Parts: sequence; C-alpha cells; structure tokens
Amino acid sequence: MHMPPLASGPQGPGALRPLLDTVLDALAAGGRARGGPLPRGGPDAVAARLRAAVGEVLPDEGDPDALRLLVHALAAGAADPADPLCAAHLHCPPLAVATAADLAASVLNPSLDSWDQAPSASALEALVTETLAAEVYGRADAPGRQTDQAPGPDCLVTTGGTESNHLALLLAREALGGGVRLVLGANAHHSLTRAAWLLGLPQPVVVPAPAGTLDPAALGDALTALRGPLLVAATAGTTDAGIIDPLPEIAARCRAHGARLHIDAAYGGGLLFSDRYRALLDGLDAADTVTLDLHKLGWQPVAAGLLAVRDARDLAALHQRADYLNADDDTEAGLPDLLGRSLRTTRRPDALKIAVTLKALGRAGLGALVDRVCDRARELAGLIAARPALELYDRPAISTVLFRPARAADDAVAAVRRTLLADGRAVLGRARLDGRLWLKATLLDPHARPDDLAALLELVEGHTPR
Repeated sequence: MHMPPLASGPQGPGALRPLLDTVLDALAAGGRARGGPLPRGGPDAVAARLRAAVGEVLPDEGDPDALRLLVHALAAGAADPADPLCAAHLHCPPLAVATAADLAASVLNPSLDSWDQAPSASALEALVTETLAAEVYGRADAPGRQTDQAPGPDCLVTTGGTESNHLALLLAREALGGGVRLVLGANAHHSLTRAAWLLGLPQPVVVPAPAGTLDPAALGDALTALRGPLLVAATAGTTDAGIIDPLPEIAARCRAHGARLHIDAAYGGGLLFSDRYRALLDGLDAADTVTLDLHKLGWQPVAAGLLAVRDARDLAALHQRADYLNADDDTEAGLPDLLGRSLRTTRRPDALKIAVTLKALGRAGLGALVDRVCDRARELAGLIAARPALELYDRPAISTVLFRPARAADDAVAAVRRTLLADGRAVLGRARLDGRLWLKATLLDPHARPDDLAALLELVEGHTPR
C-alpha cells in the first residue's frame, strides 16, 4: 500500500506545495461557479448539488482527485464574507496573512494541553494573552507588573464568545459562590442565559433595554431589590444592532452594590485598536471579565476568541491535575502547566494567527481596518436616509446598519431577505427591535466601496413589493 505523505517533518513542505496549488485553483474555480455572495437556489438545491458533486464520501478505493473535487464543491456552495453583498452576520473575511499562519498551525499541529506537545506555541500564547490583557486593562497593569495587592490581569484563548461567556460565569460562580445571580439586559447575547442554565445558576434577572441598551436606572433598581452575590453582564456591541451599553454608568452601579461585572465585547472589542473609536469602550477596564472575538472585528479565521480577566487569581478555579499532562514533579521542575488555561484539553495554537496579525499590521494597521468598516457603515446609513423608499433604524454604533423598506409589513421585509438569499444576490441578516423587523447589514469587509453599498440598497428596493 502506498503511504500518503505527511504535512509535517522534513518532507512536509514538498508534499504540501502541489496540494496548495490544487486548493487555490479549486477555490478560484468554485468561486467563479458560485458567481456571487451565496449559491443560488436555497438549501435543497445547494445540498443536491453538493451531493452530486461529492458522490460517495467513503468509497472502497480512494479518489486521487478528492481534494480538488471537495474544495471546489465547498467553495461553489459557500457564503463569501469577502463579497461586499454578503453582510448578514459577524462573519468576517479573514486576512490572508492570518490564514497563512493558520496553515502553519495545522502543519505543526501542536496541542496546548501540555508543554511537551507545544513548546514554542505555549510560550507564544503567553505573549499574546499578556499583550491583549494589557490592551483591555491598561498597559501599566500588564501581567508581570503586579501590584502589592493583587496579580495583574490575564487572558485565555477560547473558541469564541459563547465559550468566553460560559467561562466568565464559571469564574464568577467560583469566586462568589454557587448562588450567584446573573443580571443582564434584554439585549444580551443568548449564550449568557444558556451558560447560567448549564452551570446550574438561578434564573437570570433580565433588565429592560428600551433603547437597545441596558438601562442603568433599571439596573440600579434591580440590584437594590436583589440579595446575595450578583453578576452583571453588559454588552459592548449587540449582535442585533452593534449597540454599546453605557459602560461607565453600569460599572458605577456595580461598584455601588458590590456586584461583579462581565462585559461581552465579542463584537465591539476590536474598537480597542482604533484611536478614533476606542473611546466608545470607555468603562471596559472596569469589568472583572471581558469577552473578545477577533474572528469578528479582528479579521481572523475562526476560531479566535478570548476572555480577559482583571485578576489572574480567578483562573485558579480552572486548575486540574492529570499526571500524564502536568504531574507535580514536572511542574516543580519548571515545565509549564497548561491544563488550567482552558475548559478544553486538546487545543489548536490559535494564538499563532493572532500573533502574526498583531505583528504584521500593528495597532495602526488594525485600527485602519476598524476605521474603514465603521466609516463604511456610516456612509451606508447616509445613503439609506437619503432614499425615501427606505427607513433607517438609527445611526450605527459600530459597523452594523439596520434598515427596512419604508411602509412595508414585517412579512414583506422577511420575504425580501429570503428572495435575495434564494437568488444568491445578497446576504442580509434580520433583527427585531422596537416591535418591528429590520434588515441587518453588518459591514466587515474593509475593501467594500461606496458603489457596493448603493448596489445593495438597489437590490432591496428592486425586490420590495409595490
């Protein structure tokens, strides 16, 4: 039997090089076959084409053309986040340099559950997490620069906002006790409520968010009425509209009532890199824990989530002992203990692509990308406001714009979106705010042009029933 080549080792680069050409050619051909931001025909048609192209997944004999065939089929049926008309979700087009770094991570295949599986990767992750914890909590408080009272902040790499929020609630439960009560706005991400359920916490208290943001006065009333340990969850960039809660006022009320504060900045955290928009996150450093997602406003391939913690001692709750991974005598001899850095055991070195991006672009380069998409969102809002046939929800807070055909019923708004999806012409999201259904454009493509924005609006107008 012919043994297939490995990606790593001395022969790895030579084995990979022709395969990369195959992948790149198949991606290009698949994109041409798709011909737009989304494949045409809807779920049944896409599934039928994929099945026909792939055929038998596990044949008796291997197919030497499998790589080209499957990559082409996947690309032909993909949603392309680099197409400016693909703007439904927090689904970013990844940077080429980050994607290339991710390939290197796959080739080397370190697993960050023990140092002897990931010597340099574990050291690199420590550098990246120190750097990003300092971005959240201030460079003077970076890990390694501890005060007399407490260690500095730290940061964990996660799979995204859902895992980060789950970890934040877990750390709060361990710090405050099992009876901790979660208090969150009606605008909060669904993963927080689910995390409370998974962790066996009491039913969360939901505070009104009448203007799309958590109401500080209502929060103060709720905290006054409640007893026992409390955890408040605020949001810096809602999924529906990209709205940022009034973080300084929320932090002040948490201090007044002795409540712990978590801020879900999975979307808005990328504003930290922008000199122009960073002030929108004033108050972020008051949180005990902060969720960040760099596979949103950071242009990373999935996954690139983070959880920053103000006090590194909180992470002691994650400590686990497994003799084959972190035996006491190994740890005492100086081998780093990685098992308490995640709820997962086997972990990819996602810090590599993040580190490459930070190093290659710098704060100025990342900030320019953030500025570009935020500026484009404001341009789109201006175009909508100038069109009588469309209605704008509000000026965008980050890079999400909500709008709808003027005077249209909700079922007509939903039908416009589904028609564009079925035709493969445009990918718009949906959000229900103020009792009405809105179309959602989340702009994460820094290469989008004003003409692309105008074309998106013309598609909506052209598919709206008269």
